[in-house]
Amino acid sequence: MRRRLGSPALSPHRHSLPRLAIDAVLVGFAYWLAFQLRFDNGPTGRYAKLFDRTVWWVLIVGLLVLLVARVYQRRWRYSGQRDYEAVGRAVVAIVLIVVMAIVVIRPVQIHRVGGSDRGTVAVGLPNGVIALFFLLSLLLLIGVRVLARSLYERRPLGAFRAGARSERSVLIVGAGDGGRLVLREILRNPGLGLRPVGFLDDDPSKHGSRIEGVKVHGDTDGDLPRVLEQAAPDEVIIAIPSAPGSTRARVVRACRERGVPVRTLPTVFELLQDEETAAAIARQVREVRVEDVLGREPVLMELDSVGAYLAGETVLVTGAGGSIGSELCRQIARVGPRRIVLLDHAEDNLFGIERELLDERHVHASVLATVLADCKEEERMREVLTEHRPTVVFHAAAYKHVGLMESNPVEAVRNNAIATRVMAHVAGEMGVGRFVLVSTDKAVAPATVMGASKALAEFALEAATARFHGTRYAAVRFGNVLGSSGSVVPIFRRQIERGGPVTVTDERMTRYFMTIPEAVQLIIRSGSLASGGGSGADVYVLDMGEPVRIVDLARAMIELSGLDPDRDVAVEIVGRRAGEKLHEQLFNGYERPCRTAAEKIMLADREALAPETVEAMFDEIGLLVLEGDAAGLAARVSELSAVRAELSEKVADPDRRAAPAPLIDSRDR
Repeated sequence: MRRRLGSPALSPHRHSLPRLAIDAVLVGFAYWLAFQLRFDNGPTGRYAKLFDRTVWWVLIVGLLVLLVARVYQRRWRYSGQRDYEAVGRAVVAIVLIVVMAIVVIRPVQIHRVGGSDRGTVAVGLPNGVIALFFLLSLLLLIGVRVLARSLYERRPLGAFRAGARSERSVLIVGAGDGGRLVLREILRNPGLGLRPVGFLDDDPSKHGSRIEGVKVHGDTDGDLPRVLEQAAPDEVIIAIPSAPGSTRARVVRACRERGVPVRTLPTVFELLQDEETAAAIARQVREVRVEDVLGREPVLMELDSVGAYLAGETVLVTGAGGSIGSELCRQIARVGPRRIVLLDHAEDNLFGIERELLDERHVHASVLATVLADCKEEERMREVLTEHRPTVVFHAAAYKHVGLMESNPVEAVRNNAIATRVMAHVAGEMGVGRFVLVSTDKAVAPATVMGASKALAEFALEAATARFHGTRYAAVRFGNVLGSSGSVVPIFRRQIERGGPVTVTDERMTRYFMTIPEAVQLIIRSGSLASGGGSGADVYVLDMGEPVRIVDLARAMIELSGLDPDRDVAVEIVGRRAGEKLHEQLFNGYERPCRTAAEKIMLADREALAPETVEAMFDEIGLLVLEGDAAGLAARVSELSAVRAELSEKVADPDRRAAPAPLIDSRDR
């Protein structure tokens, strides 16, 4: 293959030639004008001769220096601060080279014939000409670029005339980099049909200033209602990707009261997930979602670091087609595992996540293995683990709907508890390095069959830890996940679409909420924390902040749909279901919250149950499941929390029971 020689700086593209010619003319004009301004009636005599002989030098030197300075690699319409700095350096170089060339070459000399200074004397550039040449060249070269950019970003006259009829006025929240990008994109693209009417920013130093001609009217607290009334925008865009949830909630609340729709830029986490360039950020403006207004900051981690232990490993994910399991597969695929084994008993879900990973995530087919199987079948699970030999297992397969599990307690316990025991035992027998169970805060002091079944699943890991010392077992406990199959959010959304009412069981009810990516990162991070070799399986809990009132969530979702919860869609209180708690807890009374090496993740330290106690528990439960005794099973699992607490009290240290549970560091255990 023939290689093209030569520097790209000295080989301008054909589209650069007109700009190069304009710059040459401007440099020559600046040199001429400097002489005209220095001398009242223009240069005469020796200085006129100096100009005539050196103007061609200026043109040649100017062209060469500007080429070497690489000021033609980008069109003037896209010029920015770096381009202006490059032009400034080029102008300094041009002036210095011209001055030095005149000193060395001496193009004009005069002969003195009288006095003591007889001889030949070179004529140099006057200091005034040098200063004026520098300033004029700088002004003209930068000015032409600023003018080109201004003309490009300026809307056609017709667009301004049509603005009163067709354009939507926009108030931008955030006068930082995100806000500037949004404004610039609006100004460049009349087709967006948007007209900026101002900024809001919480930085007092920006108040009253103008950005691209658009004024910063005030902050998002005291000034927001006033600005909304005065500017009367058709739309508000929150252009702060890292805005705290409290700020988003305040803006959304004020706008909804006035019927103004709100959109927001993606969060920083979403931007990092996207491969679009910064220039396209404004096109990613999306509707405000539920998680934006809950007032809680998502706990997001650097996946490349927290999931590094999965690189080069074979990872098995059960329930891979579910909401949690599918997100686990997506994020695990990003850290470079040797193989991902997707296991699910739902054919459609399994096919969907397989196609997504292959088509959208660009995972090579050799990395994926899909297994259609049921975790409750021990022999089948032994076959799967023998074939694929996973080193890490994430057990996300579970039934989640509380009401449905109350009606079907046998299946709830069989799928959530017994299947977990099967997977934990088979994983231990096959020498799996890490086994991570996806649990729930409903396993704490369980009041429903679903919660009790997940508490049993945690007990199963305790017994497996005592039996299989080569496997690190851990459970990850967290609250409700927004948008998951068991979440109240899809239910509320369907009720709103039907026109209501939105049903809430009790107006006092609160729950902890988190996003699906947040939950999955907790699961992956907890897998790396699993210590193994302890007195029992580790149970990790996320610091989830303050719980959210369900009635507030319902009203927020109605408002985000552009409706009024007091007029358009009613919120109806229907009463609590059997076993439904007003408030969920993250720790049992017999557990101590301990700090871990990971920020925002705590360890629920507790006394381990004896393996024989757990086995006896499962033998009794298994018999009831086998007999299909739903009533007996429901009664038995409702006693589990009290039994667990009683057994823990018997083996716990009396002095520690008398003192309140402190927050300790798990590394000091």
